[in-house]
Amino acid sequence: MSNHDQLALLRQKHIELMRLTLDTLGHVLSNVSQDQATSLRDGSNGWTVVEVLCHLRDYDQIFLERAIMMRDQDFPLLPGYDHEAMAIERNYNSNDLRTVYAALQESRPRFIAFFQALSPEQWAKAGTHPERGYFSLTDAAMQVGIHDVIHLEQISRILLQAKGQ
Repeated sequence: MSNHDQLALLRQKHIELMRLTLDTLGHVLSNVSQDQATSLRDGSNGWTVVEVLCHLRDYDQIFLERAIMMRDQDFPLLPGYDHEAMAIERNYNSNDLRTVYAALQESRPRFIAFFQALSPEQWAKAGTHPERGYFSLTDAAMQVGIHDVIHLEQISRILLQAKGQ
Protein backbone atom coordinates (compact mmCIF):
# COMPACT_ATOMS: atom_id res chain seq x y z
CA MET A 1 0.00 0.00 0.00
CA SER A 2 1.42 3.39 -0.98
CA ASN A 3 1.88 6.25 1.47
CA HIS A 4 -0.91 8.10 -0.36
CA ASP A 5 -3.28 5.15 0.11
CA GLN A 6 -2.31 4.81 3.77
CA LEU A 7 -2.98 8.50 4.36
CA ALA A 8 -6.36 8.26 2.60
CA LEU A 9 -7.27 5.27 4.80
CA LEU A 10 -6.19 7.13 7.95
CA ARG A 11 -8.38 10.07 6.97
CA GLN A 12 -11.37 7.78 6.35
CA LYS A 13 -10.90 6.14 9.74
CA HIS A 14 -10.94 9.53 11.44
CA ILE A 15 -14.08 10.53 9.53
CA GLU A 16 -15.70 7.30 10.77
CA LEU A 17 -14.52 8.15 14.30
CA MET A 18 -16.52 11.41 14.04
CA ARG A 19 -19.66 9.29 13.56
CA LEU A 20 -18.81 6.75 16.25
CA THR A 21 -18.03 9.30 18.96
CA LEU A 22 -21.34 11.07 18.30
CA ASP A 23 -23.22 7.77 18.56
CA THR A 24 -21.28 6.84 21.72
CA LEU A 25 -22.14 10.19 23.24
CA GLY A 26 -25.82 9.50 22.55
CA HIS A 27 -25.58 6.13 24.31
CA VAL A 28 -23.80 7.66 27.32
CA LEU A 29 -26.43 10.41 27.60
CA SER A 30 -29.49 8.19 27.02
CA ASN A 31 -30.39 7.78 30.71
CA VAL A 32 -29.08 11.11 31.99
CA SER A 33 -31.66 13.48 33.45
CA GLN A 34 -31.62 17.24 32.90
CA ASP A 35 -31.02 17.65 36.65
CA GLN A 36 -27.97 15.36 36.59
CA ALA A 37 -26.71 17.08 33.43
CA THR A 38 -26.80 20.52 35.07
CA SER A 39 -25.84 19.74 38.67
CA LEU A 40 -23.03 17.14 38.63
CA ARG A 41 -19.67 18.82 38.00
CA ASP A 42 -16.17 17.86 36.95
CA GLY A 43 -14.64 18.92 40.27
CA SER A 44 -15.81 21.81 42.43
CA ASN A 45 -15.36 24.43 39.70
CA GLY A 46 -15.56 22.13 36.69
CA TRP A 47 -18.11 21.90 33.95
CA THR A 48 -21.42 20.07 34.03
CA VAL A 49 -22.44 17.52 31.38
CA VAL A 50 -24.59 20.15 29.66
CA GLU A 51 -21.68 22.61 29.61
CA VAL A 52 -19.39 19.96 28.06
CA LEU A 53 -22.06 19.12 25.50
CA CYS A 54 -22.54 22.81 24.59
CA HIS A 55 -18.77 23.07 24.19
CA LEU A 56 -18.81 20.10 21.78
CA ARG A 57 -21.73 21.61 19.85
CA ASP A 58 -20.04 25.00 19.50
CA TYR A 59 -16.65 23.54 18.67
CA ASP A 60 -18.17 21.46 15.88
CA GLN A 61 -18.97 24.79 14.24
CA ILE A 62 -15.61 26.35 15.14
CA PHE A 63 -13.69 23.32 13.82
CA LEU A 64 -15.74 23.38 10.60
CA GLU A 65 -15.18 27.12 10.10
CA ARG A 66 -11.43 26.63 10.54
CA ALA A 67 -11.43 23.71 8.08
CA ILE A 68 -13.32 25.79 5.51
CA MET A 69 -10.78 28.60 5.94
CA MET A 70 -7.93 26.17 5.26
CA ARG A 71 -9.68 24.75 2.20
CA ASP A 72 -10.55 28.17 0.75
CA GLN A 73 -7.58 30.34 1.74
CA ASP A 74 -3.83 30.16 1.34
CA PHE A 75 -2.41 29.13 4.74
CA PRO A 76 -4.74 31.24 6.93
CA LEU A 77 -4.15 32.21 10.54
CA LEU A 78 -6.96 30.34 12.27
CA PRO A 79 -8.94 32.22 14.92
CA GLY A 80 -8.53 31.37 18.59
CA TYR A 81 -11.36 31.10 21.09
CA ASP A 82 -11.65 31.22 24.87
CA HIS A 83 -13.82 28.20 25.64
CA GLU A 84 -14.18 29.12 29.32
CA ALA A 85 -15.47 32.59 28.42
CA MET A 86 -17.85 31.09 25.85
CA ALA A 87 -19.36 28.83 28.51
CA ILE A 88 -20.12 31.85 30.69
CA GLU A 89 -21.17 34.27 27.93
CA ARG A 90 -23.49 31.72 26.32
CA ASN A 91 -24.81 30.52 29.70
CA TYR A 92 -24.19 26.91 28.72
CA ASN A 93 -25.66 25.39 31.89
CA SER A 94 -29.11 26.86 31.14
CA ASN A 95 -29.40 24.76 27.96
CA ASP A 96 -31.56 21.68 27.57
CA LEU A 97 -29.50 18.49 27.33
CA ARG A 98 -31.61 16.86 24.58
CA THR A 99 -31.78 20.07 22.51
CA VAL A 100 -28.01 20.49 22.62
CA TYR A 101 -27.40 16.87 21.62
CA ALA A 102 -29.92 17.23 18.78
CA ALA A 103 -28.00 20.29 17.52
CA LEU A 104 -24.78 18.28 17.59
CA GLN A 105 -26.51 15.45 15.70
CA GLU A 106 -27.53 18.01 13.09
CA SER A 107 -24.11 19.66 12.73
CA ARG A 108 -21.90 16.57 12.68
CA PRO A 109 -23.17 15.13 9.36
CA ARG A 110 -22.35 18.46 7.68
CA PHE A 111 -18.85 18.25 9.09
CA ILE A 112 -18.44 14.65 7.91
CA ALA A 113 -19.75 15.57 4.44
CA PHE A 114 -17.23 18.44 4.28
CA PHE A 115 -14.30 16.09 4.84
CA GLN A 116 -15.66 13.40 2.53
CA ALA A 117 -15.90 15.94 -0.31
CA LEU A 118 -12.27 17.11 -0.10
CA SER A 119 -10.10 16.47 -3.15
CA PRO A 120 -6.50 15.24 -2.67
CA GLU A 121 -5.31 18.79 -3.41
CA GLN A 122 -7.63 20.22 -0.77
CA TRP A 123 -6.53 17.65 1.82
CA ALA A 124 -3.00 19.00 1.37
CA LYS A 125 -3.99 22.50 2.51
CA ALA A 126 -3.13 23.87 5.94
CA GLY A 127 -3.15 26.92 8.15
CA THR A 128 -1.66 28.21 11.38
CA HIS A 129 -3.51 27.06 14.50
CA PRO A 130 -3.48 29.62 17.36
CA GLU A 131 -2.12 27.05 19.84
CA ARG A 132 -0.45 24.39 17.69
CA GLY A 133 1.17 26.27 14.82
CA TYR A 134 1.18 24.35 11.52
CA PHE A 135 -2.21 22.64 11.18
CA SER A 136 -3.36 20.64 8.15
CA LEU A 137 -6.81 19.51 7.11
CA THR A 138 -5.70 16.00 8.09
CA ASP A 139 -4.89 17.37 11.56
CA ALA A 140 -8.34 19.00 11.61
CA ALA A 141 -10.06 15.71 10.78
CA MET A 142 -8.11 13.93 13.50
CA GLN A 143 -8.78 16.68 16.03
CA VAL A 144 -12.55 16.13 15.99
CA GLY A 145 -12.50 12.52 17.18
CA ILE A 146 -9.70 13.13 19.65
CA HIS A 147 -11.54 16.15 21.08
CA ASP A 148 -14.74 14.09 21.31
CA VAL A 149 -12.98 11.27 23.17
CA ILE A 150 -11.42 13.67 25.68
CA HIS A 151 -14.85 15.04 26.50
CA LEU A 152 -16.57 11.62 26.43
CA GLU A 153 -14.13 10.56 29.14
CA GLN A 154 -14.93 13.75 31.05
CA ILE A 155 -18.70 13.21 30.78
CA SER A 156 -18.32 9.58 31.88
CA ARG A 157 -16.28 10.68 34.90
CA ILE A 158 -18.86 13.33 35.83
CA LEU A 159 -21.69 10.81 35.56
CA LEU A 160 -19.94 8.35 37.87
CA GLN A 161 -20.96 10.74 40.65
CA ALA A 162 -24.63 9.90 40.01
CA LYS A 163 -24.01 6.36 41.27
CA GLY A 164 -23.14 7.82 44.67
CA GLN A 165 -26.35 9.85 44.93
